[in-house]
This record gives sequence, C-alpha cells and structure tokens, in this order.
Amino acid sequence: MAASKPHKQTTEEEEILPPECMVEEVALVVPETDDPSLPVLTFRAWTLGLASSTVLIFLNTFFIYRTQPLTISAILMQIAVLPIGKFMAATLPTKEYGLMGYKFSLNPGPFNMKEHVIITVFANCGVSMGGGDAYSIGAITVMKAYYRQSLNFLCGLLIVLTTQMVGYGWAGMLRRYLVDPVEMWWPANLAQVSLFRALHEKETKAQGMTRMRFFMIFLIASFAYYAFPGYLFPILTFFSWVCWAWPNSITAQQIGSGYHGLGVGAFTLDWAGISAYHGSPLVTPWTSIVNVGVGFIMFVYIIVPICYWKFNTFDAQKFPIFSNQLFTGTGHKYDTTRILTPQFDLNIAAYESYSKLYLSPLFALSIGSGFARFTATLTHVALFHGGDIWKQSKSAAKNVKMDIHAKLMKTYKQVPQWWYLVLLVGSIALSLVMCFVWKEDVQLPWWGFLFAFALAWIVTLPIGVIQATTNQQPGYDIIAQFIIGYVLPGKPIANLLFKIYGRISTIHALSFLSDLKLGHYMKIPPRCMFTAQLAGTLVAGTVNLAVSWWMLENIENICDIEGLHPESPWTCPKFRVTFDASVIWGLIGPQRLFGPGGLYRNLVWLFLVGAFLPVPVWILSKIFPEKKWIPLINIPVISYGFAGMPPATPTNIASWLITGMIFNYFVFKYRKQWWQKYNYVLSAALDAGTAFMGVVLFFALQNEGVDLKWWGSKPDHCPLATCPTAPGINVTGCPIF
Repeated sequence: MAASKPHKQTTEEEEILPPECMVEEVALVVPETDDPSLPVLTFRAWTLGLASSTVLIFLNTFFIYRTQPLTISAILMQIAVLPIGKFMAATLPTKEYGLMGYKFSLNPGPFNMKEHVIITVFANCGVSMGGGDAYSIGAITVMKAYYRQSLNFLCGLLIVLTTQMVGYGWAGMLRRYLVDPVEMWWPANLAQVSLFRALHEKETKAQGMTRMRFFMIFLIASFAYYAFPGYLFPILTFFSWVCWAWPNSITAQQIGSGYHGLGVGAFTLDWAGISAYHGSPLVTPWTSIVNVGVGFIMFVYIIVPICYWKFNTFDAQKFPIFSNQLFTGTGHKYDTTRILTPQFDLNIAAYESYSKLYLSPLFALSIGSGFARFTATLTHVALFHGGDIWKQSKSAAKNVKMDIHAKLMKTYKQVPQWWYLVLLVGSIALSLVMCFVWKEDVQLPWWGFLFAFALAWIVTLPIGVIQATTNQQPGYDIIAQFIIGYVLPGKPIANLLFKIYGRISTIHALSFLSDLKLGHYMKIPPRCMFTAQLAGTLVAGTVNLAVSWWMLENIENICDIEGLHPESPWTCPKFRVTFDASVIWGLIGPQRLFGPGGLYRNLVWLFLVGAFLPVPVWILSKIFPEKKWIPLINIPVISYGFAGMPPATPTNIASWLITGMIFNYFVFKYRKQWWQKYNYVLSAALDAGTAFMGVVLFFALQNEGVDLKWWGSKPDHCPLATCPTAPGINVTGCPIF
C-alpha cells in the first residue's frame, strides 16, 4: 500500500501502523472514489452484483454438503467482474432512457471503482450468507435430513431471511458506533481497499504478466486439475500412505489415516481439502498460521494420543480415535430415533434404558477446547486491548473524532435510522409469527426468541468494537447453547434456532458492518449501500434455501452415510456436526453430559484454564517490552488450531498449515513482489476453478450415477482406523480384543 508520506525504514518485522495512519493512507490511494459524481448503482452494477451474489451462494451451498466443503470468497467475483464490467462499458448502448420522470443509461461511462465496490458488496451477500456460517441452512438440513421433519418451505425461508434481516437491523442501529468513528477502523477492510487499487492500476507488459491473465491461466489449470481429486482419482483427497505400509495394524491406521485418524504422514493434493474449513491459507497472515500450527501440533500430536493410549480418558478406547459420530457405551453408533418422541423431544425413559451418549476422544476434547477458547478470548482482549477499547468506545459514543472519510461522506444523503428500524422490528415480528404458526416445527417459544434477540443486542456492540479494532471476533456459541440447553432441555430444534437468532444474527450484523465500513472508505453513497445489501441479502437468502431444498429433495440419501454409495461425496460433515450439537446441547442437554455426575464434567474446568492462559503471556510482554514477538503469542488463535475438528480432519488442517507456510513465509520472504502482485489472485483462481469443475462433474456424471470403481476412487484405504481397541467391544469389520 502506498504511503501518504515517507516513513522511516523498518526491519523485516515491520511496525504496525496505528489506525489513523492506515486510514490516512487508504484515503490517498483511492482518489477516484472521492468523486461524488461517479455513478454507482448502474445497470452494470445491478446485473453483475445480483449475478455475483447468485453464483457465489449457489456454489457455496452446493459445496457445503460435500465431504470436502469449499467456501468461495467474494475475492473471486471481485476479480472476475472487472473485465466483464469493462466489456459492458465498451459494448452497451450509451443512449439515455426515461422512466417515470427519471433518466438513466445502460452505459453511463467507463466502468469505475465505485461500481466495482458495490458489486463486491452484492457478492459478499453470497458468501455463506453475508459472511456468517451456513447455520440457518444447517438447521434446516438437520430438521429435514436427520430428524426427518416435514418442514414447510415458507417456514424455512422465514428462518433464513429473518436471521439475515435481524443482523442487518443490528448493523444499522450500531453504525454510529462501529462505522463512523476513526477508531473503528476494521483492519481486514484495508486489504480489500489495497486489492481494489491493485486491480484498477494500469499494467503494462514490461511489468510482467497482468493479474487478469494470471487469473485466467490458473483458473483453467485448477478447473482441469480438479477432475482428478473430484472424480478420476479421489484418493488424492486423503493420501494416507502409512495405512498401506501397515495394512493390518489398528494403531498404525489410527495414527496415519487422513480421514478417520490423526493423519500423521497423510496429505491432500485437493485444493477443496486444503481450504475446506479454515478458508484459503494464501490470505491468512503468517503470525496466525504459526499460532494455529502450535495449537494443532500440541493438541493432535500430544494431548489426544496421551489421553487415548496412556489414560483412556472418557473410555476413549471403546470408540474410534476420531469421528464425528455419536456412540453408545458398547462402541456402536448412537441411534437417536430410539430416544425421540413423535414431537422430536427427549423420551427420558427410553434414554435411560438405551444408553448414555458418548463421543469420540478427539471430538470430546475439541468441545473442551471450545470452552477454553471462549474464556481465553475474553481474557486476551481484556488484557491486551482492554484499555484501548474502553477509550475508543467512549470516543466513539461521543463521536469525538471525525476522520477524512467521515467528512467526505457528509456529501451524501444518509440512510434514515427508521429504515433499519423497520427491518429490525419487521424481522422480529415475522419470527414471532413463525413461532406461533409452526410451533411444533420450531419448538422455541416466543419468549425464547425474545431472549435470543436480547442476547444478540447485548453482545453485538462489544464484540463489534473488538473486531473493528483488533480483527478478532470472540464467539459465544457454547455459552448460548449452554444457556438454552439448561432452560429448555430435551428440545434439539429449539437449541438450534436459539443459536441462530442469538449468535448467528450477530455474525451477520458484523459482516454487514464490515461492508458498511468498506463503503465508508470507498465513498459509496449510504443509500446505495443500503439498497445493495438489502437486495443482495434477499436474493442470496432465497437462492441459498432453494438450492439447499432442491438438493435435500433430489439427492437420494443425502447426509445419510449408511445409505449412500461408499464413494458418494454427499456426506455433509459440517451438518453432521450441527446435528451432533443439537443432540449434545438440545436433546440430551448439558446437565446430563457436563453437569455433576456427567461423563464429561471435568471438561468444564477448561473454562477456568482458558481464562488463565493469556495471563502469563501478558505478564511476559510487560516484563520484556523489547521482545516484540511475545504479544504475537495469541492463546485464542492457538486454540483455533484444533477448532472445527470434526468435521475438519487433522489432514485438512495440516495441509492448510503447510500451504500457508509456503506462500506466506517463504514466497513472501524471498519473492515479495510476486506475492504482492499475484498471491490473492492465485487464491481466487484456485477457488473458482475447483468450484466450477465440481459443479460440472456433479451434473454431467455424478448426478447421472456414472461412478468409477477402482483402487484410486476410494479415499484413505484405512478401514481399521475406525475400530475401537478396548477389550470386548464388538464392532462389525473390526477385530475383538
């Protein structure tokens, strides 16, 4: 990023500029956006924006059901729409048309940066539903595919859209505190601004291959290559050579399996596998990769083996070392239908006569790590950023300091607060109507919805301040599930919906606020932003549910591992974990599992452990202030090294770490100019090529039942990795000890 004025030379460990300097630089590197006369919501912007949102949400919904999910970021459309926009500017007629007193043109002039930004805002609505995870779709999938509910489509649509609109309403109400003040600088947006600038700079052949040509070459290459891991040679997804060396050893396969074990020595040559759970490693900062790597190695290669082989923690040896399934005390898969009433509540008598619920050891410890991560995040932010956040919050509340962006934005008509208020109140009202009309389906009573809304309102501002100043977003998923699990035990669907409205709406709100800050930096008229976000959200939400609904209705046995073809990609690992969460926190309830007498009661101590762990790091940073690397030790990010497992496998995370290390350390260090020019472009090209080939393979071959059956079409080849090792446990296909 070009500096506004010369700064002193820094060492390789560059100093981080304070927010004011960064914002000042952003203001000066995009002078084109300061022109209020530039058209924004043009015909080109509407066409490309809605198309981008539709394509992205289609691809993201399609891939989330696969064994290797793939999240396509908005960077893909940010790059792809540029040549299309320029082509439209060169070919569309420039004639002016009149409609109801308004004059407009299909082609008001050259394709400009503001149009490009507003298209990206549209596209952001198609990235996992506005930047949040697909939890609302996950809840609907669980209701239809796992609990076999006959859910009404309109009810599902209301769940998806009201979740979005509530978050949108929070964003509008809080923009004064989280968008306008200079202190709320949203660090992640600066990379976006830098990419816009890079894409709009004129490039000559003397400067090497243009970014657009580079993008097209690698898009075509990744498109062609994905035919191998995606269809012809799926073993490339989990290459577990250790199992081939020891085909009769359970322990060796538990250690070496990339799919059902610790993944030692296993790797993936599938970009979908590398970026499936933590996103693209090419766009993750090196310091975060190091922290995640430390946590991953400590957890997967030290803690889990000790708990499993040394101490048999939680009767671990009765179960596979790694699985996203739920188990009975005899090591068999838990049949939740045996403990459900026709109303999808817990049948307590059936539960007590059937079996207590057990988890695989890695799954149980991963839940415990979530306890530690929650409190560690709070402590870390309080110690390292608490003073600054408090000062910035007071300053923001008083609107003390206006930066150059806020002053320039005064040129444009502001969005009245009541617009957002109407969306917020309307969404809450529709949610309450839904809970009365489809009372049996949603389980959550009206006061549960209001409780969820109150929780979201309370936490969105402080979490927003943290993310806007530190780029960290503390999660409170576990606390939300704990609360409603105690208040409404035995109701799995209610637990899912409480999390959607109490937690996921906050994620959506922060995503919308981040986009509002991007528009703030790029001088997008606020009313144009409002229109683009609202239209993009409505279109993306509708397409999101429509694609999901079609897949659930038309792909036979989708998400049912027992009923699917062995090589089928439609195993829904993310939604399996969503279902597991509904059973753990909702159906069975935290009291039975984590309360006094519960098998996993000792995991609750990790709340306390997590709260303490950042303290020594903070003390050392104060004792040795000259050691700049000490504050980079981030306990919440370290704990993120074992987040998401399952559904993520150790092989997914290990391959992500290695790829990130190659590009964001070695390439960045030794080929910095190449990295600056092509790194983000390469990430977008790999995403796009993989996604498009995945869609082609499905509709051309897999949907027609054309499957290959040979040695390379079966991933992993580690059948014994799923076997227990405790004496007397009898599982089909496994030896009895």
